[in-house]
Amino acid sequence: MAGNEKKSGNKTRWWTTIRQTYQIARRSDPKIGWILAAIFLGILVVFVVGALLLPVGTITKVLVIVLGVSVALLATSFVFGRRAERAAYSEIAGQTGAAAAVLDSMRGTWFTTPAVAVTKNEDLIHMVIGRPGVILVGEGAPSRIKHLMANQRKKTERWVPDTPITEIYVGDGDGEVPLPKLQRTLGKMPKVLRPAEVTEVRRRVYLRVDVERPRVVLRLVRRVVLLRVVIGISPSSPAGVRRRRR
Repeated sequence: MAGNEKKSGNKTRWWTTIRQTYQIARRSDPKIGWILAAIFLGILVVFVVGALLLPVGTITKVLVIVLGVSVALLATSFVFGRRAERAAYSEIAGQTGAAAAVLDSMRGTWFTTPAVAVTKNEDLIHMVIGRPGVILVGEGAPSRIKHLMANQRKKTERWVPDTPITEIYVGDGDGEVPLPKLQRTLGKMPKVLRPAEVTEVRRRVYLRVDVERPRVVLRLVRRVVLLRVVIGISPSSPAGVRRRRR
């Protein structure tokens, strides 16, 4: 009985996630429903017509149609995922903490600390630790973020002097990384640290970050969690906000 309730709960959450994702995508892409329907029906029609025209037996025709349904579902899911992702980025673009939400949803050995440095105008520096080393990600007005980045870099160099430190600025200007390409940019960085070294860097950095972090960060971190829900990552999932050990 309990097992059936658990399965039912999981199924509900799955459908709820699909519905919420579709609703978010539809806000910035009103034609997405028609596009997905056209892709599914177009592929299915091709397979059905092909099955009917093939000089084969009935069983083979049925198998071809079943294959068509599978291919149509796969293609529709792929297009839906890509368009929903684009819509999600559009939904959070320009909001404070958007870059941190994207960074914290990365899978693998990436550990994000949102807002390690903040200005009164809520320009932010986020810190990501991974096998490429320490990546400082700036989010805010270029005229203000440069000075904030320089100060944070000096602090980080004192904490982990032998670790590579990379600076990235999020935006659409020259030398900046657009929000949708942020994860891809980090993923292409060379891996120079071993997993054990990543753990040691995290330990040394977090001991100082917890002490020096501004109090306003608590409000910003809550906002990051909400933005991550918008881009389709549940905070309770394995890729959710990571709790640091004290």
